[in-house]
Amino acid sequence: MRSKLTENEKLVLYGLVRYPQLHDRELAEKLDLKHSTVISIRRRLMGRNYFRMIRLPMLQDFGCEILAIAYTNFNPVIPLKKRIEITEEKIEVSEELFFSLGEFEKGFSLSLSKDYTNIGKINDVRTGTFGKLGLLEKEYPTEVIFPFDISNIYRFFCCSPLLKKHFGIDVDVADEIPFEKSERIHLTENEKHVFYGLVRYPEEADKKLGEILNISRHTVSRMRRRFEENGYIKTMKIPNLTKIGFEIMAFYHIRYDPSSPPEFDSDGIKSLLNDSVIFMATRRFEAVILGVYSSYEEYKTDKVEKMQFLKREKWMAKSPVIRTYGLNKSVVIKDFNFAPITKKILEI
Repeated sequence: MRSKLTENEKLVLYGLVRYPQLHDRELAEKLDLKHSTVISIRRRLMGRNYFRMIRLPMLQDFGCEILAIAYTNFNPVIPLKKRIEITEEKIEVSEELFFSLGEFEKGFSLSLSKDYTNIGKINDVRTGTFGKLGLLEKEYPTEVIFPFDISNIYRFFCCSPLLKKHFGIDVDVADEIPFEKSERIHLTENEKHVFYGLVRYPEEADKKLGEILNISRHTVSRMRRRFEENGYIKTMKIPNLTKIGFEIMAFYHIRYDPSSPPEFDSDGIKSLLNDSVIFMATRRFEAVILGVYSSYEEYKTDKVEKMQFLKREKWMAKSPVIRTYGLNKSVVIKDFNFAPITKKILEI
């Protein structure tokens, strides 16, 4: 269903997504709205499930080495509901897997892992389970590995450019790179528990989180501020794309021609970024992109532009894998759940 938001509601929703760390008064000043207006609209949008808050842990700071993406074509004879039941029991329980989306005959997932061994175990379980139960078509699940030390994550579910374009808002947008190479960080046991609590209970105030963890509010607040200031943890507000009026998500897996790849160190591949892209991970010879569109025509136009650009630059070794997901028909099986992998990486 298309959005019926007022202009002020669109502006506040955009502001919440673009500036997730700001308090209501700060956001009101940024958007040039009354403080009371921002408070009432934020509460209304939250009550209507237009966005949710998460805390994204920068686990590469704590020994996490890999972002992995897996995608699969399924036997259409097996109903989606049955497939979800199987994957939830065998695969989605993996701590590493934090996001998973499925449609009738296809699906993809994203994982964070300390090393390839853990990702390999998940893929073995995935392939064995799907094969044994007749879920696979004629191909194995495809796995794309992005080690942080040799990859660039240009966008990580950053939706503010998308909303800016969709709502026609005239506010500057600055892209951010949430996952960057980093030095290894060590936390005390108390710090680990607070860090994990912030990730697991992202919407709880410091006082409530302190009660849950049996730690003083002052200690929680002090540690949270330090984690945020040092970039160890990032607050995000994820919009409900379907409620806003988006219809299609496109998954692109691009393999570059090894004889003429883009200049990786000079960020040449960033030319593929536009307002529709909410996720983009690259390494020297391949990339994965997620784009979101309000109509099939919008998707088709963007797809053609991307293909024309890749051909013009002579970067493609072969045609990319492109799969579209109808957002109204798709099921989010695992929805940005970072708590299990955070607990595992921190060894709590």
